[in-house]
Amino acid sequence: MDLGLKGLNALVTGGTKGIGRRAADIFAGEGANVAICARNKGEVDEAVIALGKTGVKSFGQAVDVGDKAQLEGWIGASARALGGIDILVANVSALAVDQSEEAWQKQFQVDMLHTVRAVNAALPHLEKSKAPAVVIVSSVSGREVDFTGPAYGAFKAALIHYAQRMAFELAPKMIRVNAVSPGNTYFAGGVWEHIEKNIPDLFEKALALNPTGRMATPEEIGRGIVFLASPASSFTTGTNLVIDGALTRGVQF
Repeated sequence: MDLGLKGLNALVTGGTKGIGRRAADIFAGEGANVAICARNKGEVDEAVIALGKTGVKSFGQAVDVGDKAQLEGWIGASARALGGIDILVANVSALAVDQSEEAWQKQFQVDMLHTVRAVNAALPHLEKSKAPAVVIVSSVSGREVDFTGPAYGAFKAALIHYAQRMAFELAPKMIRVNAVSPGNTYFAGGVWEHIEKNIPDLFEKALALNPTGRMATPEEIGRGIVFLASPASSFTTGTNLVIDGALTRGVQF
């Protein structure tokens, strides 16, 4: 299937590793120009070079997405470098799963406000696009109570609500907004590899909850993100795509 992404411009926050990196790779493989950001400049530079080798325009900056000025600066610089914005993927998470007040502050600043600020900054560019789309990466922890922290789950749920609200508000402008809720996703250098090595009991508990007997790969989540963002999914907006291998038991109506 041709996803219709060739020549479009996609921005991905947290695009150097895991889900964000695989989404960026898939966008580039489909012929879309890609801009990424992450905290580590070396990792950003390495990813930009790799993306550019596919023959598309690539751009990246080291950014703390919790910093409004830095995030908005990257959005503007990406639009200039690529020649506009057609797709925004808000992917970064603070992954603050403890019970502290600091966890609430981090989740609000990074997960929630980074998403809202990125959407607001990208909107003037999306309004000029022929195929505008926003994909917000939430989590199955936003759908049900699990072993993650209360702040993490609460703000992941808020992101799903925000996506639905923005889909409704922006539909007259033909700007689509969807959420993706991944289940536990394993990759080298990721949180689940860290848990596997350092908290093996928790890792085994989490693994046992999934009837498939395994966790997702970034590739599997990235494909869902890219499809929802693509013109091939042109009438899909306001949905929450759960990609979790039947991990969650709740029914979506």
